[in-house]
Formats: sequence, C-alpha cells, structure tokens
Amino acid sequence: MLDRVSPRIEKSQQGRPPLSPALKLAITLQFLSTGNSYHSLAFNFRVAHNTMCLFVPEVCDAVVMEFENDVFVTPSTPDSWKKVAGNFGKRWNVHHACGALDGKHIAIKKPKKSGSAYYNYNFQLSFGV
Repeated sequence: MLDRVSPRIEKSQQGRPPLSPALKLAITLQFLSTGNSYHSLAFNFRVAHNTMCLFVPEVCDAVVMEFENDVFVTPSTPDSWKKVAGNFGKRWNVHHACGALDGKHIAIKKPKKSGSAYYNYNFQLSFGV
C-alpha cells in the first residue's frame, strides 16, 4: 500500500524536512481504524494535531484515487444494483437495501412498556457486493 500511495503524498523539502509518506500513512490508518482524535494521536506519533488535520484528508484522497479501480467498484446499471441488493438481502436478511454503514450510537429514550424492541444489539452490516 505504501509503495502505491507514496508518490501521491510525498512533499518536496522546503525548509524543514517533510513527514515521510510511511508516517503519514501510519497515522491515517490509525486514525481511521481506531477513531481516536487528532489530539490523542499527536501524543502517540509526536506530530502536531493541526498538521494531522492537513494531511489525513490528503492521504485518504490518495488511497481512494490509487485503489478506486481495484477495490471501489460501483455498479453502473439498474440490473447490477438489483444484484447487489439481492446479495445483501440473502446475506443479511435486509431486503431492498444495497448496503449499510456502522457508525455512531444515538441515545434514544425507549417508550414505556416496549420490552426489548429498543435494545441495542449492535450487529454490524457491510456492503453486499
């Protein structure tokens, strides 16, 4: 991954030596995988949080541009979208959907006498491609 993304995220030296592409990629992957804030990652990597907020989006864009033809294939016809929805329905028993994201938990107050209908089971779904 580093070999493919490095040319897109390397910076030329202007004054201080720039951060290495390996460090930028490591910080970005840590940020994406853990959800830690820039402030907490700054202590781990000894890179200022305001510097991270500049290069993390650049690294994400570079990864998408480099791997979009290999990994990120989006259906382009209605029939291919129906196939994705069918596979998703078979795998997760959620019909008429093309995918799902796992994200933030939202605290809600359940109605009285609703039993376990509002219990957070926290199952994860993925795109059925």
